[in-house]
Amino acid sequence: MGRTVIAGVDAGTTSVKALLMTPEGVELVVGRAPTAWTSVPTGAETTAGTITGAARAALADALTQLPDAQVAAIGVASMAESGVLTDAGDRPLADIIAWHDTRDGVELSELIDDLGGEEFSRRTGLPLWTQWAVTKHRWLRTHHPETRAAVRRYNIAEWIVRDLGGAAVSEASLSSRTGWLDLHTGQPYAESLAWSGAPASLLGEIVEAGTPAGRVSADGPLSALDGAVLTVAGHDHQVAAVGLGSHRPGDEFDSAGTAEAVLRTSAPGLPDATVLALTRDGVTVGRHAAPGRWCLLGATQGGLILGKVLAALGVDRDGMPALDAAAGVAAYLPGAVRLGPGAGDVTIDEKATPGEIWRAATAAVTEQAAAISARLTQASGPRADLVVAGGWTNSAAVRAAKRETFGDYLLPRTSEAGCRGAALLAGIAAGFWSDLDSVPFPS
Repeated sequence: MGRTVIAGVDAGTTSVKALLMTPEGVELVVGRAPTAWTSVPTGAETTAGTITGAARAALADALTQLPDAQVAAIGVASMAESGVLTDAGDRPLADIIAWHDTRDGVELSELIDDLGGEEFSRRTGLPLWTQWAVTKHRWLRTHHPETRAAVRRYNIAEWIVRDLGGAAVSEASLSSRTGWLDLHTGQPYAESLAWSGAPASLLGEIVEAGTPAGRVSADGPLSALDGAVLTVAGHDHQVAAVGLGSHRPGDEFDSAGTAEAVLRTSAPGLPDATVLALTRDGVTVGRHAAPGRWCLLGATQGGLILGKVLAALGVDRDGMPALDAAAGVAAYLPGAVRLGPGAGDVTIDEKATPGEIWRAATAAVTEQAAAISARLTQASGPRADLVVAGGWTNSAAVRAAKRETFGDYLLPRTSEAGCRGAALLAGIAAGFWSDLDSVPFPS
């Protein structure tokens, strides 16, 4: 009998990660595999087999590092919006369209005209963007007629669970970002499904994250997974918040990565007027991976901006400690970096020193995140605990800017918050813990 562990998988846009963790919450190893995409003029595509292959490769990598492991439960989190259409035999009917692909611009205009933009946003909690399954499905039916035979659509995490032998379920936080789920009732939005030409079966049975979804059937390199309890953990941002313990109403998670996401957990039932106002401001309102809660999610291009500034200064990540030190003693000159509406619109004062530029840049992107945080407070009440994580927190200047703007915050130490959250929800599914109030969180 091997060493009992719990696995958490996070299938992201760039890579798939797989964490093995003890039932006491000690993180042991992380396996990785790249997420491969094919570029197209409007964005990117990949295949259903590419996604499941990457997930299996990441799990195999983790198991190779811990050869005595016996996995008792697996939770899978993933990027949202992208999905797999299948026929009655669970055979994929089309390639997976990347969540950021913009090919469905015409369909978005038609949705606004036919369903009413405000009605759609009120019912779904989603801004009027080319991002959701509802418009991409209508595009697929027009341009790939074979997809009209689809009877099921799996979000990425759901498809990986299905591939491992799990049940055909739909998780609430991922379903909430399709445009087919009524935010307020948690049930299918019939008018939206009909508009996109989707049968009622397409959304599937909607369950909360942490609900058991069958068991793994595996052999060979993945034999240590055989019999493990499966669960769909949900949307990667919310699952990362769960992994960091930032999932109670009022808690806020600032994910300082390539795109800086600011996520506030809320009690359900915000008024329609509040939901509409948030969507107009580019904030999504949806079901949370933490059962029974809602998620308010806004984002900036902060990480992209910081990367652009580093490139302009000729500094790579290895040179960041010296630049951080220079910023720590530099004068604060707000005009040293001026931001436009996009990540490419960055103006740098050539007369400023590198330290002054870096201090101004970290302050500017932090002010963008603070503006979103203030908007979320206006909508849902005071912020409680603030947890900050993500790759840019490796910069001392970024950490200092956060503290200067937000005051005290928590900076937990975990290698992969999304994987950890997925593993915690898997532990609940398998009965290791009763709920999120009883799971072990990193200090």
